Amino acid sequence: MKKKDLVLWFKDVRREDVPLVGGKCANLGELFGRVGVPVPNGFAISAYAYRLFLEKTGAQEKIQALCANVNMADIESLETASRKVRTYIEDLSMPEDIQKAILKAYRELCRQIGKKSVAVAVRSSATAEDLPGASFAGQQDTYLNVGEKTLLAAVQRCWSSLFTPRAIVYRKEKGFSDTDVLISVAVQEMVFSVASGVMFTLEPVTGDRDKIVINASWGLGEAIVSGQVTPDEYVVEKGTFKILEKQISKKSKEIVSDRKGSTKWVAVPKSKQEEPALGDDAIVRLAKYGVEIENHYGVAQDIEWAVDEDGKIFILQARPETVYTAGAEEKIEEGTGLVEGEILVRGLGVSPGKGSGRVKIILDVKD
Repeated sequence: MKKKDLVLWFKDVRREDVPLVGGKCANLGELFGRVGVPVPNGFAISAYAYRLFLEKTGAQEKIQALCANVNMADIESLETASRKVRTYIEDLSMPEDIQKAILKAYRELCRQIGKKSVAVAVRSSATAEDLPGASFAGQQDTYLNVGEKTLLAAVQRCWSSLFTPRAIVYRKEKGFSDTDVLISVAVQEMVFSVASGVMFTLEPVTGDRDKIVINASWGLGEAIVSGQVTPDEYVVEKGTFKILEKQISKKSKEIVSDRKGSTKWVAVPKSKQEEPALGDDAIVRLAKYGVEIENHYGVAQDIEWAVDEDGKIFILQARPETVYTAGAEEKIEEGTGLVEGEILVRGLGVSPGKGSGRVKIILDVKD
């Protein structure tokens, strides 16, 4: 019975299973089993496993006590509570039955792939995540290039990341209590990507549904997410798959996997820094996958993808697009009182709106 399973394979998970495995895992199962786009194999450690962990360790009361008097307007209060809860969860001993279920599934994944040891990505999947109108995505942690020896610790760190300051505040703002949101964990075969990025099946700033926008950079996708790399941007016409625009950025560094079972920043060779991360054929193939996924769900999608060294494209996750949707009703006014000046830094817009004012250098989180 699914409700009491500690582990659920992607092939057995569907989008209606959000209460069991969270939004990320439910979408991965849907993509893997119903849409038919290429998704790395893996399994979900269920929300029930997390609940059982809390019950068997008696952690719930302690967590509630640590969060009881948090001042949401005080960053130091938030950070202190978050640190205490996370350390507490990570230091607990995982019950043996949960350990065994996770390691058994990992070894089965290795068997299916045909390797003794497989590097995996370990990603959080909150049960209120990736729902239309709310975006818990990105508020919990992801661990890459994880092996069997560090898998259980990575899972517990994912569980504890339900209590980052950002996640605590967001739950409060959206009316979720700390006990409303459980957490599942996706354990997925790692794609050692030469290029990766995100794709929107609409233009996220204007909401133009006839366009697909792809951001791409070298290495692992966390480089784009971190904001430390300005990616290439490709715009594709949805009906014809004609490439309408290419904006190639200088990509001087990338995140790659290292031999220690972790990731690291490295310099991109100068010959590649201003080369496009994707060729035209890959851009079109990726856009077609985007349309397949959007057609299946019936709403615009925000999709993470990667290309391996053999040129194969993988879809890492898909969720309802919330960037444009959240701001669609806002009227953007023309700027006034603007003056000409030297451009010091550029970036790619990821949401509607304009802003102006003095640049303030923040040296401390209290600022």
